[in-house]
Amino acid sequence: MVIVMQPGAPKADIDAVIAKVEELGFTPHPIFGVEKTVVAVIGEGAYDAADMFESLPSVDRAVPIGQPYKLAGSDVKPEKTVVTVGDVPIGGERLAVIAGPCAIESREQFLETAKLVKSHGVRIVRGSAFKPRTSPHDFQGLGLKGLELLKEVKEELGLYLVNEIMEPGQLDAMVGVVDMLQIGARNMQNFALLSAVGKSGLPVLLKRGIASTIDDFLKAAEYIMVTGNHNVVLCERGIRTFETATRFTLDLSMVPVVRRLSHLPILVDPSHAAGQHDYVPPLAKAAVAVGADGLFVETHFRPDQALCDGPQALSPTEFAELMEALPAFAEAAGRTI
Repeated sequence: MVIVMQPGAPKADIDAVIAKVEELGFTPHPIFGVEKTVVAVIGEGAYDAADMFESLPSVDRAVPIGQPYKLAGSDVKPEKTVVTVGDVPIGGERLAVIAGPCAIESREQFLETAKLVKSHGVRIVRGSAFKPRTSPHDFQGLGLKGLELLKEVKEELGLYLVNEIMEPGQLDAMVGVVDMLQIGARNMQNFALLSAVGKSGLPVLLKRGIASTIDDFLKAAEYIMVTGNHNVVLCERGIRTFETATRFTLDLSMVPVVRRLSHLPILVDPSHAAGQHDYVPPLAKAAVAVGADGLFVETHFRPDQALCDGPQALSPTEFAELMEALPAFAEAAGRTI
């Protein structure tokens, strides 16, 4: 259920509603919008308690929510959420681009690639210290040493970092170093991990699982949001189908669907979907055209020497060409970059 407050409702009346929610044994989640404040009410039996709140001062209405994602859904917040990483907004009129290598391999590799993305105006860089790989024999990242290198490059270049976390035990090492935590596709339904990253208070980039429905995806976001952390950015990265021409099938149709069902921002990762660098630029442009709030792209200063996902990483020249082409597509979609 959501309790919709009247425009300009005083803080005392909002606090009174929150106190009543807690008195009845439910969990309140106040969401402060530009024009209105709503209080999402979570708990067994909350659906039937709507009438108890409508007589309270400054309450406009109490609306039961039937869909399973109470906090991620557009019913609770019709206006779109903007998540800020450092001072970079994701979800507003300006498209966000996050770029960098799949994994950090060495100081030179990450520094040179980070310089490349920064030279094209990108301020959030990716490059994971811990990498889940399909085969245990593949490069798994540099671990804690990688986090140290990330911190050095971050301080040197003044960039923000997004990094994949694989288990709650890695959280303490990442807090204070990274600016955004990434939940990979394989961990989208690792509910203990979702709760842990939510409690960290850091912004979270949640990737869609390779065989997950949109409903599953939004329910996973809900696990993060019920901790009180609403700074969640969704990311479509391709799903597994019968097609083998690409690594995965990029489900661009989910972007407008999510924009209707949820207020959360949505990025698209064309690199993991394609699995091949020359497919990445056209898929990136299509993602912008279909309404994505930004892109999550792999690039490497020497893709042929990459220890992880080299075939899908854009070379410096390819990345430059993509960044030069994107403004026209953003403008056509009513956005800037």
